Amino acid sequence: MKRFLVLLAVMLGVGIGAAQTTITYWQYDYKTRVDAMNQLIAQFEAANPDVKVVQETFPYDGYPQQVAASLPAGQGADVVQLFYGWLPTWQRAGYVIPLPEQYFSAADLDANFAPVAQAAKVAGTWYGLPTAVRSLALFYNADMLAEAGYDAPPATWEEFVEIAKALTVKEGDRFVQVGYGFAPNGQDHHLVREVLVRQFGGAPYSDDNLTVTYDSEAGIEALTFYTDWVTKYGFAVPEFVPGNNGYRDGFRQLENIAMIVDGSFAIGDVKKVAFNWGVTELPVRAGSDVKSNFGSFFMNGLTPNAAKDPAKLEAAARFLKFVTSDDAMKLWLDVVGELPASRTLIADPELAADPIYGPFVRALDYAHATVFVDESGQRDIMVDAINEVVLQGTSPAEAMKAAAAAEQLLLDANR
Repeated sequence: MKRFLVLLAVMLGVGIGAAQTTITYWQYDYKTRVDAMNQLIAQFEAANPDVKVVQETFPYDGYPQQVAASLPAGQGADVVQLFYGWLPTWQRAGYVIPLPEQYFSAADLDANFAPVAQAAKVAGTWYGLPTAVRSLALFYNADMLAEAGYDAPPATWEEFVEIAKALTVKEGDRFVQVGYGFAPNGQDHHLVREVLVRQFGGAPYSDDNLTVTYDSEAGIEALTFYTDWVTKYGFAVPEFVPGNNGYRDGFRQLENIAMIVDGSFAIGDVKKVAFNWGVTELPVRAGSDVKSNFGSFFMNGLTPNAAKDPAKLEAAARFLKFVTSDDAMKLWLDVVGELPASRTLIADPELAADPIYGPFVRALDYAHATVFVDESGQRDIMVDAINEVVLQGTSPAEAMKAAAAAEQLLLDANR
């Protein structure tokens, strides 16, 4: 019997009496993401019985604060998920450490991960890896479009305005259905900054990312066009469905919002709806071939807690490699809907031709990942500018210039 146990232990890669290393993984609480990670953890533990992974999740709004309270005290995660835009702040605060060279080859990472993943670096050093990348697209309720006489989604913003107006329904002064789910704090601040500003002929920042440049004529035109959806055309209503995810809830659950701009991460939720729906690339301006999009990702990094013990660091590095492998990316695509971060997988022509994933994949060719220094602060500045126009009547020119000045101070303070 003893001989059998020794043989079994060797087969499993674990010595008799060997201690199991436990590592803790943190991410924010989003059902499809948690489900996907639970599956990956089960697969990893089956292949690595000497490592136990404990997943802990937190509400999105309080997640960064939980990290800030725990890691400096030497508590919490060994492997942590973070939005790429948080990296500059988290790196300065010491919440994440550079990927150890003995486990991660920078040359291999450069070769294997999609170009947008370069935003996981600080000063040329990798601080984490994405399992998936995201871009934006226009989700639409195909049943609503058909009932209004439209057999295709809008290809231009002019068509978008026409369709959105046709799909807006009022009973007296009360909106019961809107053509577009207005979401400045959702994805729309990216829509203004990285899509519309560029499509109107401008750029949000200088080439070195040190100077805010969206307070230009193009930037003002972009904000004017976007806020006109509320103030001029009346097919978008702030807080029509309350909450940060109200625009998505109205589209997929309440069925009172006809179109939304959202990320590929929303596919996992939207594909459960009962009505016919579709996805299309973001519209362009009539007569223009200028396309733009916002590319982003959540990344997984190692914390100082993992580096306290060589065995834990090795286990954490093994786990990080596993959850950013091609097989993990395929599972994540199926469960969550986010696109693979692998150059090889993202180049799959079948994926680019897929009616749901294709618009997001094709958008990666012209997507920009904003180089943030303080993602939360920069987001709030653009959201405030939008709200000042639609809620307080400030002119788009005044709001855009004030936003640029405030953001410039933020960039200067974090150089």
